[in-house]
Amino acid sequence: MSANSQNSAATTVNSRATIIEPIKITKSVDLDFGNVISAFNPGKVVLSPNGDRIAQGVQISSTFPGNVTAAEAVVNHGNNKYSITLPQSFTLYSQEDPNQTLFIDEFKVNPETGETLDILKIGATLNLKAKQPAGLYTNSSGFNVTVSYN
Repeated sequence: MSANSQNSAATTVNSRATIIEPIKITKSVDLDFGNVISAFNPGKVVLSPNGDRIAQGVQISSTFPGNVTAAEAVVNHGNNKYSITLPQSFTLYSQEDPNQTLFIDEFKVNPETGETLDILKIGATLNLKAKQPAGLYTNSSGFNVTVSYN
């Protein structure tokens, strides 16, 4: 009696790759809290992603609001899912006295979604010290908004 046995087998495996465009982000509008009136006590200005301001402990002028804009960035994502990373905080420095600072935190983002492009609208909270010295506060290094494919 003899027995036949199979000692190997083979199959064909196809392979493929899809190359997608890298995700891109471009700033279109800077974050600007506008004109804020200092107070005897600390306070804050909350700027929503839609550009509305709410003052807490300080005043904002409706007559001279200044340039009030939530930040905006355009994300080209090619209809792929992605995540957004915003900073925990950011510091602004007085142009007249760099020892005088303002602290920004509580960043919020509202994406206006499209098929392959989204517009990110970004707001935050500006924190003022009691008797914050007058002047223009800025930081030329800017803050990072990072987008990454999931």
